[in-house]
Amino acid sequence: MLSFIVPAYNEELELPATLAAIRSAAGQDRPYEIIVVDDASTDATVQIAKDAGARVISINRRQIAAARNAGVRLAVGDVLFFVDADTRINSKHVTEGMAAIESGCSGGGARLEVDGEIPWWGRFFMKLFCAIYFANNLGAGAFLFTTRKNFDAAGGFDERYFAGEEVWLSLALRKLGRFKIIREPVITSGRKLRMHSPGHLWRRSVRMMLGGLRSYRSREVLDLWYDGKRERRST
Repeated sequence: MLSFIVPAYNEELELPATLAAIRSAAGQDRPYEIIVVDDASTDATVQIAKDAGARVISINRRQIAAARNAGVRLAVGDVLFFVDADTRINSKHVTEGMAAIESGCSGGGARLEVDGEIPWWGRFFMKLFCAIYFANNLGAGAFLFTTRKNFDAAGGFDERYFAGEEVWLSLALRKLGRFKIIREPVITSGRKLRMHSPGHLWRRSVRMMLGGLRSYRSREVLDLWYDGKRERRST
């Protein structure tokens, strides 16, 4: 049994395509469920999820780690796939993820590509980020997979942090066995690169670096994740 866990906050534009992609990727070979964790949405996120046949749980934490953990508590699957609400996966991510699990890997993730048109500096940033990040064998929050047993052994997502929780989970899973990064990229939204100037992103990045781990424990500092800004239509 596979459990796909999708944390969501005001994702009425992106969520339909994400859920459709998960259903297509899951196929018919194994039973699966899709759980959408609504974290205080004020738009049509909940209704869209229900209309698509997903199981829905609502919380009021405004924290990505807490939303993912809440999804795990509801899930009945032996294997967990975490997919962000603005991210599209395909069948390779499921089949290769399962192959990694069956070969003894503790978990894994996938490389990233962003959708739509983004400015040149955004493309440069993404290439640099991906080259450094995945060279360190870390899973990105947009897509992660593991078994329930390993998730519990790793302690789940650390709710002390409002961002970067996927890094700590990746490190914990790596202590349990080999961690696999699938080369086939997932497609995730490039909206942050379209909606914010390079200066704004740079200032926020510097603020986080100078603040150390304390800055990852403050929602106010992490407005890039929590400001709630959305594009008017999905791209």
